[in-house]
Amino acid sequence: MSSDGISDTPTNLTLPKTDATLTIRVIKSFEYRTEKSLVLHHVNLEETTVGQLKDTVRQAIQTQPGWKPYRNAVLDTLKMYTKAHGAKTTNLIINLDHDEWIFENESQLLVDLGLENESEVSFFNRQAYEDFKQHPDTKWES
Repeated sequence: MSSDGISDTPTNLTLPKTDATLTIRVIKSFEYRTEKSLVLHHVNLEETTVGQLKDTVRQAIQTQPGWKPYRNAVLDTLKMYTKAHGAKTTNLIINLDHDEWIFENESQLLVDLGLENESEVSFFNRQAYEDFKQHPDTKWES
């Protein structure tokens, strides 16, 4: 604890892996940088699988207000965007490097993928991602 009463503990270590907060960056369009963040509280990283996380996010998109433009998006892939206090990519929509950060195994536990409190994860359509990697041009600036 510092002299001003503020904890020196990094935020990713303040909560146990059984009670994490995750930010899911739901990407509708890479070219237009259409993204909306969904914050999930009280996620048990030691019990939640990749498949369960996808289902939770899809359910939130279908039932929560403000997500109507995303309800028809085909979302099939999760990828680590950043961890708390980690470096972020220069691309504002998604990190195009580190394909090993894509969560391929639906039954893998989130804790085994290195997720921790305040991690950010991108959720998107894999084919749209592969197309954008080949031609990473944005259209909203034109």
